[in-house]
Amino acid sequence: MKVRASIRSLKNQPGSQVVKRKGRIYVINKGNPRFKARQG
Repeated sequence: MKVRASIRSLKNQPGSQVVKRKGRIYVINKGNPRFKARQG
């Protein structure tokens, strides 16, 4: 998982979901786990 300042480019990938958990923003992608990321 990458920690990024901007996750805008990752949320445009096919199959990506943006999820907010415990005050942090996560991008999860079951089809391509390479695009997992956290912000905050």
